[in-house]
Amino acid sequence: MEKTVSWWDCGEFIACAYKLEVAHQPGAPLFLLIQNIFSNLAFGNAGKIAYWMNIGSAICSGLTVTFLFWTITAIAKKILREDKYALLSNCLQIFGAGIVGAMAFSFSDSFWYSAVESEVYAMSSLCTAVVFWGILKWEARADEEGSDRWLVFIGFVMGLSIGVHLLNLLAIPAIAMVVYFRKATQVSAKGTLKAFVVGVLILGTVLWGIIQWLVGLAAKVDLVFVNSLGMGFGSGIFFSCSLLVGLIVYGLYYSHIKHKYTLNTALLVFCFVLFGYSSYTMVMIRGKANPSLNNNAPDNVFSFLGYLSREQYVREPLLKGPYYDSQVVGVKSKTGYRKDQSAYVPFTQVDKYQFDKESFFPRIYSQDGSHQAYYRSYLNLKEGQQPTFSDNFKFFFNFQLGDMYTRYFLWNFVGRQNDKQGYGTYNDGNWLSGIKTLDNWRLGGQDKLSPAQEHDPSRNTYFFLPLLLGIAGALWLYRNNKPYTLVVTLLFVFTGIAIVVYLNQTPMQPRERDYAYVGSFYAFAIWIGLGLIALVRFFKRFLRTRYALATGLSFALLGGPIILVHQNWDDHDRSEKSMARDLARNYLEACAPNAILFTYGDHDTFPVWYLQEVEGVRPDVRVVVLSYLTGDWYMQQARQPTYRAAGLPVTIPAEKTKKGVRDYIPFVDRQLEEAVDAGQLLQFVTSDDPEYKVQLSSGEMENYFPSRKVKLDVNRADVVKKKAVPSYLQEAIVSTMEWEIPTDHLTRADLTILSVLENNQWNRPVYFSNMLPSDLKLGLDKYLINEGFTSRLMPIAATGESTEKQSEQAGLVNMEALYHNIMHTYHWGNIKNARYVDTDSFRFSSMYARDIFGKAARLLLANGQIKQAGEVAKKAYDQLPARVYAMSDAVNYADIIDSLYRSGQPQLANNMMDRNLNYVAENMEYLHQLVVDKKNLSFEWNDIQVGLDSVDRYRKILSDAKEDKRLARVEGLRRQYQNWYGLE
Repeated sequence: MEKTVSWWDCGEFIACAYKLEVAHQPGAPLFLLIQNIFSNLAFGNAGKIAYWMNIGSAICSGLTVTFLFWTITAIAKKILREDKYALLSNCLQIFGAGIVGAMAFSFSDSFWYSAVESEVYAMSSLCTAVVFWGILKWEARADEEGSDRWLVFIGFVMGLSIGVHLLNLLAIPAIAMVVYFRKATQVSAKGTLKAFVVGVLILGTVLWGIIQWLVGLAAKVDLVFVNSLGMGFGSGIFFSCSLLVGLIVYGLYYSHIKHKYTLNTALLVFCFVLFGYSSYTMVMIRGKANPSLNNNAPDNVFSFLGYLSREQYVREPLLKGPYYDSQVVGVKSKTGYRKDQSAYVPFTQVDKYQFDKESFFPRIYSQDGSHQAYYRSYLNLKEGQQPTFSDNFKFFFNFQLGDMYTRYFLWNFVGRQNDKQGYGTYNDGNWLSGIKTLDNWRLGGQDKLSPAQEHDPSRNTYFFLPLLLGIAGALWLYRNNKPYTLVVTLLFVFTGIAIVVYLNQTPMQPRERDYAYVGSFYAFAIWIGLGLIALVRFFKRFLRTRYALATGLSFALLGGPIILVHQNWDDHDRSEKSMARDLARNYLEACAPNAILFTYGDHDTFPVWYLQEVEGVRPDVRVVVLSYLTGDWYMQQARQPTYRAAGLPVTIPAEKTKKGVRDYIPFVDRQLEEAVDAGQLLQFVTSDDPEYKVQLSSGEMENYFPSRKVKLDVNRADVVKKKAVPSYLQEAIVSTMEWEIPTDHLTRADLTILSVLENNQWNRPVYFSNMLPSDLKLGLDKYLINEGFTSRLMPIAATGESTEKQSEQAGLVNMEALYHNIMHTYHWGNIKNARYVDTDSFRFSSMYARDIFGKAARLLLANGQIKQAGEVAKKAYDQLPARVYAMSDAVNYADIIDSLYRSGQPQLANNMMDRNLNYVAENMEYLHQLVVDKKNLSFEWNDIQVGLDSVDRYRKILSDAKEDKRLARVEGLRRQYQNWYGLE
């Protein structure tokens, strides 16, 4: 288990659970409440809070495995209990099946990954396990008086699960089938289909009716009470809740006196779903309190409804939508409402876009340029060739079902090539069996695997054994109990394939999404457990019962949990990880006092939130997420102080950027030759004067900005006095900053930056995360001076004239700050000798080598500071991983190696050079074998090119260092690659 915060959403969840704040939409209030309990076990030690919350997830995961054990034994018992003459044998098979299936799931790749981090998926898996176990308890007692209390219990757990994650609801169709098979006097195809449809309708009722439409109805009633009747906010909600309670009470009373048992039970289940769902009152209570993390500010019924419906996220089309090359021909608007002082104010907002051509079941719909290129490449469409209806299904079956589900499924039960992000290449992220002939036929290059690939901890091979065991269990269940086969199959399909259809994922995802399908792997683990019984029954044909039991159990244990735990242990051991916390510390500690830090999201934000909110590190830094600033709620929150950090110096009146007001400010070129002052531009785009507006195609009048060229006057004396620029760069201070806005529209985030520029007057240092995309920086790139993980906004010219000591390339880097940060401030996450470095941590270690250590060493050498360059390179040698993880490292480490040679540390340089050269040579052998085995390589050529570039780079370094022996080896490698690829 990880001892501290993990990557992705964990930092946000830990912070929000610790202080009961509002996490990202649609929230997980019950998860936060329970994790808050675990945080108290730290007994005030802030550094242990993340540890105890990780334990909370681990306990939920352990309980999930327990309920899976009980589920498998219940199914096995139902089938085997009829044989009264083999009681002991049957008991052993029942318990053996439970052990094999539960432990196989426990050690499966995807479940184990989420099992020990403070994320919602461990608790969500527990909810799924409990409700499926609950329906089996009901099924075994359905003829007893009061047995339907189990249905009420299931409804309550499902209501609770809404406050964790919605995946649990996908078990409803399978539960409906259990009820039908148990209650039906005669099972028929028509009755089965009807029960399935009822289950799907119930799923839809909960998913949309209870979760969203019930709140939407309350919102409309409150709208009438407030706007039409002049009553206070919330009066309509109180009336709606009272009416709902009254109707439920009357319905229960009526169904009781009229002996309408089914109606009474249904109302009780509905009532307990609402009891569980009531955990969401935490969101509105805390949203009203306005904590420092208050996503979407759900302090009224309409913002709460937007929070539940995830309105800030892009909605993927399901049944009808565009092709990727469709053109927008119109906009469909809808009326929204926002809370003002005394009423709800209507405004017009975009509902969806209308396209010139649309398709049923759209799968290739994204308008993103990188996605469009991937679609064309994946479907073999030439530039300009229009996609067809059949291409939707090709992409669905081959990519969404194949790469985004089947690949993940086979990771868990066949094997995994490595944990690198897979984009359809032969060398990253594929499923792998360990059977060399088969793997070579599919992936190629298996005869030339490098030692790094063969001994990669994330290379896990199960030789199909768990998969075959599960198939055997599914076949045995089908032969012995077809209704239960259908029930488990429905659970498997709805938690797997149905999610694929619903998510409709685009290519080039920022991370692998296997965690979303763990419910499906849970269902398959039931079959794995039953596979033990299938093996025992098979061996009983040849052996006596006791030997058949021993043999079957041995084979099942070896082919299930034992091979899984043996293969997966090393790459699921998180006990040495601390990089997420150290990265966040690097962001905060390197900021000057009272700084403003603009971040992007996820890795450069959530761990930072964790450190500030939980461990109390650098509370004087105001962290602002630029990707959130497009929302009116966050723009207003950013103006408020938090802890010891003042709010942003933004003077734009709140009513000028409310929801529905200036959501989008287009560019209209007025052919202005001179740059526009930032303050004047801000006044222009926030003016309500009709002369400063332009009529849109919809007929509405909207603000616009007339010039992309912007300037800001700089008071040099003020800048020097406030130490906004290092002393050695003060000669480069400009009298006027001029830049060009790169986008064709302005958002609230852009208005916020403009207001900060106008009002800050260099009183507070302003930093931008280096993970921010360029288009979010308002075109200020040339005034952002790199200091490592962040760049500081300074009014200096980024040219060679900045200082006599620096080249043009160095003009964008504050070398004093970067050197100090590397040597005295930054922490490096315990990655030097870690037995396993996960893919997210590797990405940052690679960035460290290239953009932190490498860049600093290179620029110090260029400035003639050889001693300091050697110190930085030595620091890199001491802190970066002792092994190479990817071909890109060969180039990324080049500047470090060069600095070690030039600073008189040849032994260290030789060690790193030999390690990298060995990796390049071995992996180039593998890549060349791929070229021979496979004729349709794509991204693999990038690695080949990087290998070639690294050889050329090393040749220059070794030649300058007079390392003749290693230079001869590099020359030999280059000649070899010249022969392979026809290079000159």
